[in-house]
Amino acid sequence: MERIVDIFTRILIDSGFSGFFADGGWKNLIMIALACVLLYLGIVKKFEPLLLVGIAFGMLLTNLPGAHLYNPELWDAYSDGEITLTKIFHDGGLLDILYIGVKSGLYPSLIFLGIGAMTDFGPLIANPSSLLLGSAAQLGVCCAFILAVVFGFDGAAAASIGIIGGADGPTAIFLTGKLAPSLLGPIAIAAYSYMALIPLIQPPIMRALTTPEERKTKMDQLRVVSKGEKIVFPIVVAVFVILLLPATAPLIGCLMLGNLLRECGVTDRLQDTAQNAMMNIVTIFLSISVGATTVASNFLRLQTIVIIILGLAAFAFSTVGGVLLGKLMYKISGGKINPLIGSAGVSAVPMAARVSQVEGRKANPFNYLLMHAMGPNVAGVIGSAVAAGFLLALFG
Repeated sequence: MERIVDIFTRILIDSGFSGFFADGGWKNLIMIALACVLLYLGIVKKFEPLLLVGIAFGMLLTNLPGAHLYNPELWDAYSDGEITLTKIFHDGGLLDILYIGVKSGLYPSLIFLGIGAMTDFGPLIANPSSLLLGSAAQLGVCCAFILAVVFGFDGAAAASIGIIGGADGPTAIFLTGKLAPSLLGPIAIAAYSYMALIPLIQPPIMRALTTPEERKTKMDQLRVVSKGEKIVFPIVVAVFVILLLPATAPLIGCLMLGNLLRECGVTDRLQDTAQNAMMNIVTIFLSISVGATTVASNFLRLQTIVIIILGLAAFAFSTVGGVLLGKLMYKISGGKINPLIGSAGVSAVPMAARVSQVEGRKANPFNYLLMHAMGPNVAGVIGSAVAAGFLLALFG
């Protein structure tokens, strides 16, 4: 009988349950509870479920004591140049191996390939001034960067926090994985959570900054963009932007390749794979890898709360920047441009454009702003990638 008791005691001691009673075990319990909350938000409330469910489950797995699926000490040693990726392949867990795709920038770049394959750049080509609105909506990146520096973050961390204002999850993950990997978990969660909340965050700001008369503005129908223009556009943008900022090559290159697959007319199978099967597979790997970085020791810190607050400020300032430039263009054009489309300059495609459409219809039931808002929306995707490339060139 004593022998049996010893066996069960040893099993209990060696199990993960004993880890909850070790030093810091309570932190793992908090993280597991937080993972369950995020799963609830993703599954029940449908907040960016395609990514939030995977991030939450990765958070759950990485905080189970004894699982050793993700080992932050290996990545700390890798960052210090003490070990190579070969060592991580040999000694790391499953999530360590999957995380290599985040660290190398592979997953965000492939996500951009899928986004390019499913996005029509026609509204941007038809109205090139949309590029200005996409640029103005990067105001949140600048403001959040400055605020992060004020709060004591170094340049690399402040740049990673600032890029949340681009409202582009893959770009935020790409830049943070390069500059401040220890902050990847809170930054990714903030970015995707606020993207899901755009229909709640943006409308009050849009209504506060515009008059009823401005919101009622109907815009002329966009011109028809030729097939040739749509084929040439991604090629020209890729060449110009990458030559200007070589650090943007992974994101811009994949985004424009995906769009070329869509528009050239001879790669239908590749376009379908890029925007469906490949996009879904990479999303699984990306989300669970990001969730794996939310180990209790890195996540349960005051700076996580600060990052979440700064992320909200970044989204708000980005919306303000787009709407204010939209108001200026409304004045310059003699009332032909609805300033509401400026809010779509953030990179959340196509959610931000839909918000512009909804707010426009509330002011004028005959308003149809969706296609007009898609121009700034696509410009925001390009703008956030350019902003990330600029910050990477400065602090990388």
